[in-house]
Amino acid sequence: MKIGYARVSTVQQDLQLQRDKLIAFGVDEDRIYLDHGFSGKKMTRDGLQNALTAAREGDEFVVSTMDRLARNTAGALEVIRSLVDRGIIFNLGGIIYDRNDPMANLFLTILAAVAEAEGGWISLRTQEAMRRPEVRANLKARPPRYNAKNDAKILRDYEVDGDPIPEIAQSHKISRASVYRAIARARAAQKPPEGRDGK
Repeated sequence: MKIGYARVSTVQQDLQLQRDKLIAFGVDEDRIYLDHGFSGKKMTRDGLQNALTAAREGDEFVVSTMDRLARNTAGALEVIRSLVDRGIIFNLGGIIYDRNDPMANLFLTILAAVAEAEGGWISLRTQEAMRRPEVRANLKARPPRYNAKNDAKILRDYEVDGDPIPEIAQSHKISRASVYRAIARARAAQKPPEGRDGK
């Protein structure tokens, strides 16, 4: 069985391209595990952990590119070695990894290092952009995306409907941290002001 994994670091990015690639590599759509709104530096991701748990000896673990698995060299190599030790085949973009091939080991190490370096370059470019006054002004000028009504809807999804946080984040196209903040705001809004509780 082929297990696919896909990730995007922001809720605005689209996972469909990665899904299409994984399907082209022979992964059934219902065997694709997703992480939406997670940085590749963080290795504790629900989708990744679920994908690793689902994979069994003899299965094939498929990712489209190394940076989708991780932007951390040590983390990426740890996952790959763990898979291989469990008898699971690692497929990177349609290429099968052979642990007995020294060139394959070197190639994967280089790819993981490049993914980590690219993450650092993106961070540096973001920091440089933020130093520009016009960029900061545009960010400050953006109106808040969520109001009290939206916060209340998120709280209702969580407390009444029992929807899990990742599902709420995906349906509202926001990060998990934003979901938690919205829930906290909605709960605070439900509390009566001190001295006005009717007592």
